Amino acid sequence: MADKSGGAPLDDLMMAMDVVDTLRHEEGQVARELKTDERDKAMVERLRQVYAAQGIEVPDRILKEGVEDLKRDRFVYAPPAAGFQRTLAMIYISRSTWSKWLAGVLAVLVVAAAAWYVLVALPKQRAEAELLAWLQALPATYGELVDRIDALTENADIEAQAQQLAGDGRLALQDGQNETAFKAEADLRQLAADLQEVFEVRIISREGVPTGISRIPPTNRNTENYYIVVEAVDPDGAILKRTIVSEENNKSESVDKWGQRVSKTIYDAVRRDKMEDGIVQQGILGQKRRGELDIKWRGGVQDGAITEW
Repeated sequence: MADKSGGAPLDDLMMAMDVVDTLRHEEGQVARELKTDERDKAMVERLRQVYAAQGIEVPDRILKEGVEDLKRDRFVYAPPAAGFQRTLAMIYISRSTWSKWLAGVLAVLVVAAAAWYVLVALPKQRAEAELLAWLQALPATYGELVDRIDALTENADIEAQAQQLAGDGRLALQDGQNETAFKAEADLRQLAADLQEVFEVRIISREGVPTGISRIPPTNRNTENYYIVVEAVDPDGAILKRTIVSEENNKSESVDKWGQRVSKTIYDAVRRDKMEDGIVQQGILGQKRRGELDIKWRGGVQDGAITEW
């Protein structure tokens, strides 16, 4: 078969496929004619007219085969039925898409796992290892601190206090009471630091700070309390902070100056001293010596202090 323009002849199979394709383009009309149960020659005639309009001569054999092929759905792709093998095939075909998502998810998981290990697991492991090493070293630490305290003081009561703290710590370790064991160490260190500390309690006589204060306590309006404002100064001249409990409100505060309660005799003496030339000549109210815990006060200094005025 050949078109009238003298082109190359078409292969029978290709022509059959073309016939079927032409029939499909006429799907509505074809469906109606197939349903009318008319003879196939009416359909062949129709196809002949279609091809003739295009200048193509198609043998009746090919036209009849095309009609039969259309009825059998030949040259129509039928996807395979759903099933496990088809699912695997579709997964394989779409691998270029889902593999990128899978790689991204895996990368996120790897980064998250690494971050968790570095930020959570590793610090926790280190902390647990350090805690274990600390606990194992505590008995020896107690002994070292007791020796240090013994070297700082000749006060038997203080030495006995250090021994008691160390014994309490060792007992807490045996009972698995880690917090109590750590507190015993902290108390021993603080005791050693207190014994090591050296300073003078000096009366403040500089501008902007009162040197003396008197108070009438609200619980006893018939009496008057007297205070000298002081500060702790170490041998290098640095002002130290001290933890002071105010007798007015029982609050403990860390302050760099406070009012120390004194007798009226000292209060008046300090006032007269300052009034002479604006300077307190007898400016030392007490001393804290190495190896001692308590401040050695001048005569007339009383228990009690205030932190606000």
